[in-house]
Amino acid sequence: MMDFNEYIRQGEPQKREKGYAWQTAIGLQAVDGLKPSDYLIETARKDIEGEITIDEAEQLIRSYYQSKIAHTPEDAEIHEADMASTNIRRLLTEKTFAFTLVGLTSIHRRIFDGVFKFAGQIRDYNITKKEWVLRGDTVLYVSAPDLRKAIEYDLEQERQFDYSKVDQNGLVKHIAKFVSGLWQIHPFGEGNTRTTAVFTILYLRSMGFDVTNDLFANHSWYFRNALVRANYQNVQKGIMRNSEYLEWFFRNLLLGENNELRNRYMVVNAPEELTAKQVLQIDRTSTEQPAVQVTEQVRTLLLAMSNEQLSLKVLMEKVGLKHRPTFLENYISPASEAGFLKVLYPDKPNHPRQKYLLTAKGLALYNEIKKMQ
Repeated sequence: MMDFNEYIRQGEPQKREKGYAWQTAIGLQAVDGLKPSDYLIETARKDIEGEITIDEAEQLIRSYYQSKIAHTPEDAEIHEADMASTNIRRLLTEKTFAFTLVGLTSIHRRIFDGVFKFAGQIRDYNITKKEWVLRGDTVLYVSAPDLRKAIEYDLEQERQFDYSKVDQNGLVKHIAKFVSGLWQIHPFGEGNTRTTAVFTILYLRSMGFDVTNDLFANHSWYFRNALVRANYQNVQKGIMRNSEYLEWFFRNLLLGENNELRNRYMVVNAPEELTAKQVLQIDRTSTEQPAVQVTEQVRTLLLAMSNEQLSLKVLMEKVGLKHRPTFLENYISPASEAGFLKVLYPDKPNHPRQKYLLTAKGLALYNEIKKMQ
């Protein structure tokens, strides 16, 4: 992967701006577990170096995929990541912004132009999404008939807010509330988090904030999970909406703080699974290994997973295996049976975007293994 930080730290202003834009554009694809192609990375380098313009970069990516047929779900995902990254790069370096319903839908249309047929169209159906951080539950999103009114209401309320009457803490709390509320509306069938992130960056800049994009680039999955937790409530289970995680993100972004942004902290009702002392009893006077006994294959799988969402193909590549039955038998099955691994779409095992991810228990073991390395 290209080191955009070199351009950001040492480059001239124009290269720095492009480097930030590409870093954010590519990093935001992680909210849906997407990664760009090497061709996109090389095209980004040429754009930053001034060898080509953004118009030429867009044309190169479009031409590349016009002659390339997507044979697998992974091919389609790479195509989406490349196209969306290129489109976001352009948006983030433009000096225009419209704080309106049309402006929001325009951002979605421009990000996913050439990716989704419904780019820029507000959904006309209701949705639910199973969330890892909610252990399979979903946030309640606004119903389709109410979407336009909900967006217009939130934008109007924000226009009327007087930022001069709040201190820094009040500023962060209000922005977190506004952004989480806008995201919860979820006006589009896909791509809401990426659209919300770009809209938020452009909005904050329009208000005069010197917003750098590396937090969105490096913590895009955290940003999404924090939005989920800020909008989820289940009184029967004792779970209330919690915007604290999102506020940490914005405190880092706007106030320059260095709060630790960890996805595992946000998993609901999982203190026992996420507290390493309760999950793993370690005899540090002997082997320095977890008392939970796992095979070397499972250990390798956990280290390959980290806190990412990965397809079976990508996992096999990271582990270095090509024989699918062996990988399933020796790696996936024992990790799943032990409660360390799960799939993103358990009710649809053949979902085209099926991914594997660690459970809270798996994350705890992963962190303990990393400490011992």
